[in-house]
Amino acid sequence: MWEQRTDLALEAKELWQESAGATDLLPGVEAETHLCHGFGVDRVRIVNQQGARALGKPEGYYITLTLDGLAQREEDAFRRAVWAVADQLAPFVAHLPPRAPVLVACLGNRAITPDAIGPLVHQNTLITRHLVSQAPEQFGSFRPVSGLSAGVLGTTGVESGHLIAAVCRSIDPACVIAVDALAARGIHRVCRTVQLSDTGIVPGSGVGNHRTALNRETLGVPVIAVGVPTVVDGATLAADLTGAHPAEEAKSLMVTPRDIDARVAELAKVVGFGIDLALQPGLTIEDLELFLS
Repeated sequence: MWEQRTDLALEAKELWQESAGATDLLPGVEAETHLCHGFGVDRVRIVNQQGARALGKPEGYYITLTLDGLAQREEDAFRRAVWAVADQLAPFVAHLPPRAPVLVACLGNRAITPDAIGPLVHQNTLITRHLVSQAPEQFGSFRPVSGLSAGVLGTTGVESGHLIAAVCRSIDPACVIAVDALAARGIHRVCRTVQLSDTGIVPGSGVGNHRTALNRETLGVPVIAVGVPTVVDGATLAADLTGAHPAEEAKSLMVTPRDIDARVAELAKVVGFGIDLALQPGLTIEDLELFLS
C-alpha cells in the first residue's frame, strides 16, 4: 500500500491524526509547541514502541523549528534563526563536558543542490580540534570540534556510515552531530524548517535511498541528527493537492523550489552557525563571521 513520505516526526504525527480522525495524540507520543526567538518550535517525544510503530520513527525527541520569518525576510531574521537553532541544539549537548570532543558529520552530494545542505554546513562549521591541540594558549578554552563532509557512495565508493564510523574509531568523539537533507510532506515546510533529534539519521532516506544508519548502535556514541527538508516526494505532493491517489508517474518525482540554490546556501549558514554557537557558547555570530570568512 502506498504511503505519504515524510522524514519529519511532526508530519508523521499529523498524518496519524488525519488517518485516525483524531485530534488527540496517540498513546506513546507527547507533543508541545512554543516560541524561540520569534520562531515556532514543535516538540514531539516518542516514549515507547507503540508510538514508534504508529509514527514509523525511533523512540526519542524530535524538535521542528519553523523559520518562516527567515524566508519572508523579517527584520533580524538571520540572527534570530541562528540563535534559535543554537538554543534548540544546546540541550542535546548539555550533558557533555565543556572540552569533550565532537564530530560534525555532514552528509550529502555537493553536485545536487537539494542534497548539498551537508557539504555547505561543513563550510560553516568552526573546526577547532587541531587548534586546541597545537595552540592551547590561544584556543585551550574551545571545545575540540572535528568536521567531515562524507560525500556519497557514488563518488567515494565508500558508505558514508562506514567512513564516519572509521573516523569515530580514530578520534573517539563524545558525540556525533549528523547533518543531512530531508523530505517533507508539506511544500510549506520545504526550506522553512529544521528538525533536530537524538535518534540518529539514515543517509539518503529523504529520497528513498536508505544507507547505513548513523546512531548509537552503529557508531558507539550518541548521534544528534540535524535535518533540513529540501524536497517533497512527487506522489505525496500530488495526493496533498488533489486528495486523490497519485498517478504512478508521480512516484518517481522529487519536487524542490526553483530558488533552491539560494535557500540551501542560506539555511546551511544558519544551521552551521547554530551548531557552532551550541558547541562554543562563548562565541558570537560576529566571531563566527570573522573566523569563517
